[in-house]
Order: sequence, then C-alpha cells, then structure tokens
Amino acid sequence: MSGLQTSIDRIRRARGYTLGLLEATPESEWFLQPVAGVTHIAWQVGHIATAEYGLTLAATRGPRDTDAELISPELRKLFGRGSTVSEQEDRYPTVAELRAMLDRVHRAALAELATMSEADLEAPSLIQLAIAKTRRDAMEFCPEHEMLHAGQIGLLRRLFGHKPLR
Repeated sequence: MSGLQTSIDRIRRARGYTLGLLEATPESEWFLQPVAGVTHIAWQVGHIATAEYGLTLAATRGPRDTDAELISPELRKLFGRGSTVSEQEDRYPTVAELRAMLDRVHRAALAELATMSEADLEAPSLIQLAIAKTRRDAMEFCPEHEMLHAGQIGLLRRLFGHKPLR
C-alpha cells in the first residue's frame, strides 16, 4: 500500500472515531459548555471541518472560489485557528448544518487526495502552515489534529455524564 493510501486510510479512521462520538451524543448537548470559555461540541465539529479543509484541500491543491460551497469563508473564520467559542448558540450553524458541512468537506478531501500522486505530495504546501512544509506533511497532520479534537469531544461527553465509547 502506498504512503498516500495509508494517509487516506488514517483520515478515514479518524473520522470514523469522531462520528462514533457524535452519534453517541444527544444533539441537545452540542452547545453546552461545562464552564464559560470552554468549547462546546458544535465548535469542535466546525473546527474539525475547517482544519480538514485547510490541511487536505487548501494545502494540497490550493484554495478555490468554489470552496465556499464546501465551507464558507465566514465559517472558516468562525471555526478557524485562533477563533474563540461563543456561548451564543445563534452565532453557529445548526447541528444538522454542521454535520452536513463536516461530511461535505470530508468527501471533497478524500476525492481530491485520491487524484494525487506521491510526487504531488512532496511539493511545498500551498498555504503557510507552521506544522507542515509539504503537502504530505499537511495531509498527514489532518488525522492527528482530528483525533486531538475527538479527544476533546470525548472529554466533554464525560463531563456531561456519558460513559466512554468501547
């Protein structure tokens, strides 16, 4: 199996884990914050989608005007690196909209990565990232980043009284 295919499989596995956490969490808890200033599940989901967009699409093939159909510039700003969570639920998309965005970006990322070659991934990242100099670096960081935020979702679930997933 190629390094590219291994990385794509890791992205899929990370998403499977995240989806398991989300499916086991009532939608009524997505905007709960155990303490003011601590993120909620809705922010985590939006952030995961935003990061996947950046690490797998913008970094590997460059941003495109049509990307706004996947995730708008406003949402990338709302959930992007350095954003601050808000207690105001009406600032955010609904749970259904967040899930749809998460799925759209993921499908687009997997489709785009499947068209790349190993050589394509050795080129420099098309966006500036402190964590990634090459397109491969960006793509390989994607599942690591998602698992970090899946862990935060898991911790929020525990704080809400849920048992860990098996």
